[in-house]
Amino acid sequence: MLLEENDVKQLEKKYRLNLINSITGIKPANLIGTRSKDGIDNVAIFSSVVHLGSNPAQLGFVMRPQTNSTKDTYSNIISTGFYTINHVARSFIKQAHYTSAKLEKEISEFDAMNLKREFIGDFFAPFVEPSPVKIGMKLIDQIELPNQCLFIVGSIHLIQLPDKLVNDYGQLELELEQAAGIGGLNSYYALKKLTSYPYVRINEIPDFNV
Repeated sequence: MLLEENDVKQLEKKYRLNLINSITGIKPANLIGTRSKDGIDNVAIFSSVVHLGSNPAQLGFVMRPQTNSTKDTYSNIISTGFYTINHVARSFIKQAHYTSAKLEKEISEFDAMNLKREFIGDFFAPFVEPSPVKIGMKLIDQIELPNQCLFIVGSIHLIQLPDKLVNDYGQLELELEQAAGIGGLNSYYALKKLTSYPYVRINEIPDFNV
């Protein structure tokens, strides 16, 4: 299959949607938890969380355009400045997936999907209790992208995870935590560690021609 720019534009809408969403490969599955000023908790699945830097520790994620209607996740983050990022594990993939439903503002996805919420210390936003990795975030900025999507930038204020999930180098063992990945919009994959390689130094590059 060879598709040039005009060919992509001519594809049937749903086919194009699925193709372009899956073409980047496996993406991280995360639930983003927020709380409104009125105390209503919201949780929604995202596959666009990315690392921005470790010092200072910052993460970003992409939200759809908010031009037609403002989503609860966005409203809560902008109005309170706090949100959580929670890894999706295999044990609650189905519940996590259905948080994408467009519920009424006064209905919490935590309750509708029977996902237990958790509060850590005095952090404002709710965490997902069964998530193996929980990250408390504070909003730094929002950047409008060329397609009117919004790139949300935040700083890490809290991390909670079992000690056994972190190896001696500070790396998370995603297979051990049974983390799930997302392909496209609605396909979920188990993550299996294949191998690890050292930090690349020029004088240590193997001879690949042997």
